[in-house]
Amino acid sequence: MAREVSTFVISLTPFAEDGALDEAGLRAHLRRLAASGIGIYVGGSGSGEAYTLSPQERARVLEIAREEVGKDTPLRAMGVEPRSAAEMIAYAEQVKAADIDAMQIYSLDEGHGNRPKDRELETFLRDVLDAVTCPVVLSSHQSVGYALPRELVVELIESYDQIIGINFTHQDIGALVRMIEAVAGRIDIHVGGPMQAITALALGAQGFLSSEGNLAPKLCVRVIEHHRRGELMERDAAFKKLLKLFSETRELGGIAATKGGLRALGLAGGWPRRPRLPVDSAAGRRLAKCFEELSLREIEGLGA
Repeated sequence: MAREVSTFVISLTPFAEDGALDEAGLRAHLRRLAASGIGIYVGGSGSGEAYTLSPQERARVLEIAREEVGKDTPLRAMGVEPRSAAEMIAYAEQVKAADIDAMQIYSLDEGHGNRPKDRELETFLRDVLDAVTCPVVLSSHQSVGYALPRELVVELIESYDQIIGINFTHQDIGALVRMIEAVAGRIDIHVGGPMQAITALALGAQGFLSSEGNLAPKLCVRVIEHHRRGELMERDAAFKKLLKLFSETRELGGIAATKGGLRALGLAGGWPRRPRLPVDSAAGRRLAKCFEELSLREIEGLGA
């Protein structure tokens, strides 16, 4: 039986202009995401700026997410790239305390440009998996300079029932093809970012993650729903809008631009936290204009 296709947003973390965690803004943003039908990851190192969060703030983000996101919406913790198994296990304890549905085990980053040997990767992942009982999603992310060996992924799937998926974020399409073949439908595969979304779905993966879901979560869901129903022309039209939004956001400043666009649209999203700096108001207005030109206000149900 085929696995269900789906999409997840890597939620941003709103901050006040002075850098404080904006709890009210986070609650409003999460309610909007949950109402769209998109799955949600919170506390991620990129879109969620989680490297700037204290351990107490990371726990608070998880607590607020659980309070605001109902059980009908998939809610997962993302976290940051760890330097050790102990870091990942400590985060897992916070995830468990907050009763989050699942968590990602991020790619090991040994620091200073070092690439872990395969044996070190296996030791790290088994140490974490031996200690963590909640459902987990493995991560293979290009930012750390390597991909998880597919042979290791298969061994781990066969050894640990709590593994439910892998987030595979690499530009190498061949590596994605081989990982999908190796996993053979036993766990979900999502690609990071919308760039490979249609390719991944065609290859038999389950979907994609995105930051763009912070701006247009219903648009992301439309791509998946049209694909599920076999409405390929409609899927591709929605995907074209999504890639236009992606390209504009990247050109204007990534998650800082996303927050600027949300402010220009009158939506919760807050400000970036140092060392990230806010985009200028013109960039925010340009992203908001792109949003309007793509007719996303109607799609997202924001009214006139």
